[in-house]
Amino acid sequence: MANVKTYNPLIQERNGGVREVGGAAVWSLSSCKPGFGVERLRDNCMDTYWQSDGQLPHLVNIQFQRKTTISQIYIYTDYKLDESYTPSRISIRSGTHFNDLQEIEVVDLSEPTGWVPIPIKDSRDKTLRTFMIQIAVISNHQNGRDTHMRQIRIHSPVEGRNYPLELYGKFKTVELQQFTTIR
Repeated sequence: MANVKTYNPLIQERNGGVREVGGAAVWSLSSCKPGFGVERLRDNCMDTYWQSDGQLPHLVNIQFQRKTTISQIYIYTDYKLDESYTPSRISIRSGTHFNDLQEIEVVDLSEPTGWVPIPIKDSRDKTLRTFMIQIAVISNHQNGRDTHMRQIRIHSPVEGRNYPLELYGKFKTVELQQFTTIR
């Protein structure tokens, strides 16, 4: 069995190097079965999922009110449970609105189970600043028609969070957290 690396975006968020910015966005879908919409993508529960309803490609649109820096997108899938509903090819697009989206990344997935990290860079290999991200499911495993995505998290880097005192260890208690920076 191949060595499989597991990712957990929640650990990165807790460590303070990134923040989840999906909550600041307006989410929309190209289609969904009743009761299996955006709320299922954002409920932090791996047992629920968005299920599309219609022809490929299936789209998840994420629109921000202001230009937002995006460093990573995480998609949670489970091939063992979803089989032909699991995406096999995803296109990530970016722009200011629906009419000027440019493809920035294409990801091929082979029976993914767990968090799939997708690093996001612009055409000059710099961190992306955008008003809109679109995740397009181009194809599914076993030529499936509809898709399941269980969770999506959008990460933005946290700048200026390098605390020199953390070299001496993490400040875990509320009382000690006041000493994480020197003012």
